Amino acid sequence: MAAKHAWKIKKNPRILIVTPEITYLPQGMGNMANTLKAKAGGLADVSASLVSSLYDLGADVHVALPHYRRMFHVDVGKLINEELRKYKSKLSDDKIHLAEDRIFYYRDAVYSDYELEDPAAALAFQREVINNIIPKVNPDMIHCNDWMTGLIPAYARRLGIPALCTLHNLHSQRVTLERIENTGIDAALFWQNLYYERPPFNYEETRTNNAVDFLASGIFASHFINTVSPTFLNEIVDGQHNFISNPIRHEIAAKKISGCADGILNAPDPKYNPAVDDLIPKKYGPENHLEGKKENKLKFQERLGLVVDENAPIFFWPSRLDPIQKGCDLFAQSLYHVVSKYWNDKLQVVIVANGSYQPVFHNIVRQHDFHERVAVCDFDEALSRHGFAASDFTLMPSLFEPCGLPQMIGAIYGSLPIINDTGGLHDTVSHLNVNKNKGNGFAFNVFDSQGLLWAIDEAMRFYKLAPNIKEKQISRIMADGIKRFNHSETAKKYFNIYEKMLNRPLIN
Repeated sequence: MAAKHAWKIKKNPRILIVTPEITYLPQGMGNMANTLKAKAGGLADVSASLVSSLYDLGADVHVALPHYRRMFHVDVGKLINEELRKYKSKLSDDKIHLAEDRIFYYRDAVYSDYELEDPAAALAFQREVINNIIPKVNPDMIHCNDWMTGLIPAYARRLGIPALCTLHNLHSQRVTLERIENTGIDAALFWQNLYYERPPFNYEETRTNNAVDFLASGIFASHFINTVSPTFLNEIVDGQHNFISNPIRHEIAAKKISGCADGILNAPDPKYNPAVDDLIPKKYGPENHLEGKKENKLKFQERLGLVVDENAPIFFWPSRLDPIQKGCDLFAQSLYHVVSKYWNDKLQVVIVANGSYQPVFHNIVRQHDFHERVAVCDFDEALSRHGFAASDFTLMPSLFEPCGLPQMIGAIYGSLPIINDTGGLHDTVSHLNVNKNKGNGFAFNVFDSQGLLWAIDEAMRFYKLAPNIKEKQISRIMADGIKRFNHSETAKKYFNIYEKMLNRPLIN
């Protein structure tokens, strides 16, 4: 749950948060709050923290979600008549609004591997929000998230309701007005507020052969937008990422130029804190990290079959092994050199991640018989948390990063991040300067294997410093990470945007 705040609601606008995923909801919001969990990424955590923070303040906050019965562990088929009636009555909770459609009921994940299924689910979700949930809630403001909610800001603008669109990633889908309307959404009411593949001539000409871009529409029609990193927002506007389509980049740039765009960093879930983490063998905080990390390291090494040695530096890779974004190709090119160069220092590497590059790392380990120095494991939440607690350094050399969470978690656990200086990594990690008592990790500026090797060398130079110097710096970095990287700080920034959009104070 989000921490209680000293702030109080001054005015009480009704806010509807529309999201395809969420991690948790406050217990007081309704009978089903403790069962509603559907997560694919950071969007789920941010949605949960915002709702909880607003609820803690006494705000009139409402949430619209798809009704993922399977993910919510609801087996309607096994209910008898009386149980089914009681279950149906729970769906009328005042604050939680579940979009009903069979396309959600049997899904195992928020997003599908089938190309045609996700647009169909997005249309069903938005149909329910537009036709049923918005009229029921009658919100003063709507907060939408990502492409699956991209039509809603256009409808909100038609109603005169301020809409915020948060861009967690830049993926989108395109469908025609005809398909939108065949789903049950009367897009003729707001078709002029949507963004098309080409400029529309009129409604009739546009309806069947001029596709609507979901995300571009959400950006175009929203009164305000935000990315999940200030630097990533600037990189988009400057055209630094060629994977972002021109329509999306142009619309983001237009919002930025008009003063209607901001960057707000995500934050890790509160459970990612070694002082309260039940999944690690030994809990610890900034003041006693030395003994805590030592015990966690020894048990981690034993658990993975590595050489058990408290003095062996551990480099931890927690991100999916995606060579397009995450830089695992650079690390694969560097791995043999790193282990060999620091063989006498007993350097160890642990990868807890899935992805297309996992076999590459397995092959390197087998080819060089690194089994006692390098462990490559499938992702497991408990093992990953143990990895943060046991390791000395967290590897995050992404080519681009809309926000990133592992580098923040690493700092909180005293596993200093090694990053490429881009996007959300730039906003959360600065190069460590022991003499000036500044910085919290190691940043390189040239995205190649030599740049990564330089940063690893910098990390090893720090590792070889006197224990009392290292202990002081790690304590400072952990304490600063706990203070900076939390949902309370994120929520404050969203509240500021809400105030701008509503043109009235939200909190004292």
